[in-house]
Amino acid sequence: VPEFDFAEILGQEQAKRALTIAASGGHNLLFSGPPGSGKTMLARALPGILPNLSLEEALEVTQIYSASGLLKAGEGLVRIRPFRAPHHSTSQAGLIGGGSKVKAGEISLAHQGVLFLDEMAEFSRAILEALRQPLEDGVVVISRAIGRVEFPCRFMLLGAVNPCPCGYLNHPKRPCRCSLREIERYQRRLSGPILDRIDMHLFVPSVEADKLTTVKSQGLS
Repeated sequence: VPEFDFAEILGQEQAKRALTIAASGGHNLLFSGPPGSGKTMLARALPGILPNLSLEEALEVTQIYSASGLLKAGEGLVRIRPFRAPHHSTSQAGLIGGGSKVKAGEISLAHQGVLFLDEMAEFSRAILEALRQPLEDGVVVISRAIGRVEFPCRFMLLGAVNPCPCGYLNHPKRPCRCSLREIERYQRRLSGPILDRIDMHLFVPSVEADKLTTVKSQGLS
């Protein structure tokens, strides 16, 4: 069950349209906007509009979750597309896969589903750069002395970032407290090659409370 009902989100029509397009075509999407604009809520409503898994896709996802010990008791096939939202403190092994006892990472647990990176610029640059090849190939290869392990990882990447460290760059009402150097350093955390692999980039503006009230009243009339 989705955390938020897509149909009940008021305002942000452009962002909802972008999510609909991304969901129908499996496109990667990056939301940028100030705190409180609804980026995270929009992202967490995405599972409710994703197409169902085909039988072949469900078998692939189930195999990964079974091998990772994540199948629930009595659960057969995983029938819902995965939605994984790791914290920005997640290690590279946790995100990409690996460890002393090689395990699938979040990108493989998101196979045939969505990997949501909230506060994407807060992830270490090294971890974000490690996403480049899996995004390109749809598979991650982990080599160890004991051998080579390959995990599928064809997922839709959904990222959310603030425009600057404080979040209020170019905000109509809140002043930005960041220096130019801090803004440049923050924005460089997402490299060109990573941004090139994200099909859609969208700014999500803040929505005034009175506009939400107007939208809601119009919907009820």
